[in-house]
Amino acid sequence: MFYYLKGIVAAIEQNLAVVDVNGIGFSCNTSMRSLSALEIGKEIQLFTWCNIREDAFDIYGFVSKKELECFKLLVAISGVGPKAALSILSAASPEELALAVANGNEKALTIAPGVGKKLAQRILLELKDKLAGELNAVTPGSITMPAAIGGDGKVRDVSAALAVLGYTPAEINAALSKLDLEPLSVEDAIKAVLKTALR
Repeated sequence: MFYYLKGIVAAIEQNLAVVDVNGIGFSCNTSMRSLSALEIGKEIQLFTWCNIREDAFDIYGFVSKKELECFKLLVAISGVGPKAALSILSAASPEELALAVANGNEKALTIAPGVGKKLAQRILLELKDKLAGELNAVTPGSITMPAAIGGDGKVRDVSAALAVLGYTPAEINAALSKLDLEPLSVEDAIKAVLKTALR
């Protein structure tokens, strides 16, 4: 419904920012990470997602598109509501969430309040399965340097992490083809791609 809200930060509360847009105060639920980038009286743009129900109209806003994409991926998982998604994104940056998916690191998610081991395992499993299905276009055969990447496993793990951050298969293919990933771990490969090829 709303792609973004741009206005003056009128108030900041726990997991909530009020953005004044031409005299109308929009209440935006958000992560602690996004809140830390806000300052009362300063102009801000928040990328938004709306949750409309019979008894509510909730707006969720984030400073970056990456964080919004991660939020949308999380709330699409059974058992993960907006509050749990905000909790996860308050504890982990989009990059850290991407690495957790790539490495199957449930501890990176269970540090978020309200996220137990079973929910963390479900999130990691569903995200990896979902992203693997979407990333069939990203395979060693479609990249010009398959041997240097280290085979299917590394390509898929790195690709899944980048997809969590909202990059398309075409962008991921192009980024991976530019780098020599052979000497790198999956985590280091993701960091290298984010620092160079996808800037």
